[in-house]
Amino acid sequence: MWPRIGGLRTLDLGTPGEVRANLNTLVLAGVKTATAGLLTEYAEEGEELEHVGERLAMVDDHDGLVAVVEVTGLEVVRFASVPWDFARSEGEGDRSIEEWREGHAAYWARVGTPVTDDTEIVCIRFRLVSAGDGGVTTGDLGT
Repeated sequence: MWPRIGGLRTLDLGTPGEVRANLNTLVLAGVKTATAGLLTEYAEEGEELEHVGERLAMVDDHDGLVAVVEVTGLEVVRFASVPWDFARSEGEGDRSIEEWREGHAAYWARVGTPVTDDTEIVCIRFRLVSAGDGGVTTGDLGT
């Protein structure tokens, strides 16, 4: 299971270090309003998919609260079918869907989970609800 903060599932973007810090900054700036994950990770962790309206505690490298986001959309699609509109909403500077696919395929290969065109991708859209106070690990974050 994924860690919880104040009853909310955590959202840890990218890998620890510079990648996560950059992605968190994009969320806080309102540039990043979506993220993609592998469907297989949910089964491996015994987790259900997020649902519209669910709030997630976005965390830093030390599982400290950075922000609370609310899921506004979720869809599972083949890697080759991820739409450009979704990829652009990830806010990571990709200039085309091909560039997004290349970058994400390389990322997942680096972390040991290579993808194919048929790999199922969880496409999550969200909105920033509130910015947290780094290091907070408990409390009622549902409001």
